[in-house]
Amino acid sequence: MPTDVTAADAATIALALRKGLRSLAKAVVVITCRHGGQRYAMTATAVSELSMDPPSMLICVNKSASLFAPLSQGADFCINILTARQAEISALCAGKEKGEARFSVGDWRQSPLGHAYLADAQASIFCRSVANTMFGTHGLFIGEVQEVIDLAPIDPLVYMDGRYGCFAAGLGTADRR
Repeated sequence: MPTDVTAADAATIALALRKGLRSLAKAVVVITCRHGGQRYAMTATAVSELSMDPPSMLICVNKSASLFAPLSQGADFCINILTARQAEISALCAGKEKGEARFSVGDWRQSPLGHAYLADAQASIFCRSVANTMFGTHGLFIGEVQEVIDLAPIDPLVYMDGRYGCFAAGLGTADRR
């Protein structure tokens, strides 16, 4: 924390940031990994493409999440982008259930690479863990993309202002010829 920001100022800024971020709509994903023979799953929105050369993804995971320890030890991971019909899976993996019970709903399968993935997700992005760093309460994990399973039509589950929603196709689109 910069020396000119007091703890009280930092708390006020964090509260304002949390409120401001409620207006940022994000696709909902479930990040999975396998480590020590156990499957892990966690709902997240702090996921982003990092680079196309090499193709890579960035995920941010709270240090208190069960997924944090295996990722910190270099576990490869899969980013499953949920469809609008998969809010129940998101809720299970966001803390409603723990451990293996998070895989009780949905068509979960194992890829040839050993990843647990959701077969009917909007897309599943399989990543080899290549780097990580810690910042504040979170770990930032970079994965080099090894494979992508992409289903159509596009109908992602979206999270904003503490609620699930879906993308309204066609709104705000222009002729891009």
